[in-house]
Amino acid sequence: MAKSDRIFGLVVLVVALAYIASATQIESSFLSDPVGPRTFPIGIGLVAAVSAVFMIVRPDEDPNWPPLRIFGVLAIAALVLIVYALMLKPLGFLLPTAISAAILSYQLSDRPGPAALAGIGLSIGLFLIFKYALGLGLVAFPKGLF
Repeated sequence: MAKSDRIFGLVVLVVALAYIASATQIESSFLSDPVGPRTFPIGIGLVAAVSAVFMIVRPDEDPNWPPLRIFGVLAIAALVLIVYALMLKPLGFLLPTAISAAILSYQLSDRPGPAALAGIGLSIGLFLIFKYALGLGLVAFPKGLF
């Protein structure tokens, strides 16, 4: 009965206690605020520990895990996002965003035409919003292209 929540809760409790122990080792500097640098990390550790104890005491029912194919789809999506982040600087914003959005849209709908249009539309729309509405210094295309 609900072993996965209890095991996860126990792991989180151990990590939270280690986090609190390491937070108590933080040294105060000469110029620090009245609360001190330890308070926030210790508070985060306490919240994590309380949450872990709650998971151990009152676990949910065992989950129904999705089929293995779904984990493959998630791995592809994560890989697309990693490659997207790496390609932004050398290729500019529009091309990597269009390709990444099209691949992710295709994973949702399995229709290549609408997925390509969604990628192009998202790329142009996001570029206009980020560049002109928010004033970010985005580069549309690689610098050597034009």
